[in-house]
Amino acid sequence: MSRGFVREDDQEETPLVTPRASLPDGIDNYVTANGLKELEEEQDLLKKELKTLIDQSSEVNRVQINYISAKLNLLLERLNSARLIEMSSQVQDKILFGATVTLFKEKEKSHCQYQIVGVDEANFSKNKISFLSPLAKALINKKVGDTILLKTPKGERIMKVEAIDYL
Repeated sequence: MSRGFVREDDQEETPLVTPRASLPDGIDNYVTANGLKELEEEQDLLKKELKTLIDQSSEVNRVQINYISAKLNLLLERLNSARLIEMSSQVQDKILFGATVTLFKEKEKSHCQYQIVGVDEANFSKNKISFLSPLAKALINKKVGDTILLKTPKGERIMKVEAIDYL
């Protein structure tokens, strides 16, 4: 039947769901234990919200239910592809996934610290960078004492690795 013969109030609104952080094809979805925990907590929260909406009125809350369901489906895909990396299994003297790295920025004469994490856990305001970021890629396999040169839109930055920790 053509949509022209359906009442306007019967037309389903399609919720727009923001996609999760990009993960290129063929790249494993690495997660830290904390990152996996955050994904599972997000799933629990969404399930509770969905149940509440359904209990209130599945007809009235139809659009919100569709939205939460779509978010849950995207999250479930991410959870199913998650590959947990145990910090204790990482080589402790070089920078790999999960490492917390202390750097000395030559130009600013200051220290900074970043943890290399999965794409869903990355949050620059918490000094957590995705393993796919240019900085993380420059740091991978470096050791204490190594210097990295990072090219940015504002010019080149020179940083020295001062410490590596796997919390």
